[in-house]
Amino acid sequence: MDTIARALDAVRATIPAGVELVAVSKFHPVEALAEAYAAGQRLFGESRVQELAVKVPALPADISWHFIGHLQTNKVRQLIALRPALIESVDSERLLRAIDAESERAGIVSRVLMQVHVAQEETKFGLTPDEMLAFFTSRAYESLRATHICGLMAMASNTDDMTRVAADFARVAALKTEIQQACPDLRGFDALSMGMSHDYSLAIAAGATLVRVGSAIFGDRSY
Repeated sequence: MDTIARALDAVRATIPAGVELVAVSKFHPVEALAEAYAAGQRLFGESRVQELAVKVPALPADISWHFIGHLQTNKVRQLIALRPALIESVDSERLLRAIDAESERAGIVSRVLMQVHVAQEETKFGLTPDEMLAFFTSRAYESLRATHICGLMAMASNTDDMTRVAADFARVAALKTEIQQACPDLRGFDALSMGMSHDYSLAIAAGATLVRVGSAIFGDRSY
């Protein structure tokens, strides 16, 4: 059994039913993704539109692609043309509106997650919990014409303090519940994407339904 297949089996063994594994394949070659595919993986996460544009036609059509990186508005049309299964990293209302307009133009409905900023680092993107709650309680989502918000995505603080990481995940999970209670008419708002190779067990404990695991499967990235 090859290294990637063994790594996938090891990770899958730690993920309970009801939680989906997003194999974060960004910066890894098509050959590595093909090995993971051969081992049964069908859900992959990419963070660059131009890289996704190379990989989509090179790999089997039944792969479910999640876009997980920071998306610039000038890349939205190119991304929508690639028909990702889920855009996980909608980090501003401006970007959401651009995705909605482009999806309507393309005649499709895009599935997205709204990105919450709870990490200590200023460099991470997303709406703060207060901004996110205000977005939903103002019912701003009702004007969307071609976009379905499926839930929330977040990254924890980049720290070795697992207590802080667990607190970040708990805050996002609580926010999802707050939104659901404030907007009981929301449908299909049940996804919670958080947790990476070093902390996904904490994310699962907090209620994650999607975990984004890269280095534990593919090894170190080739930048």
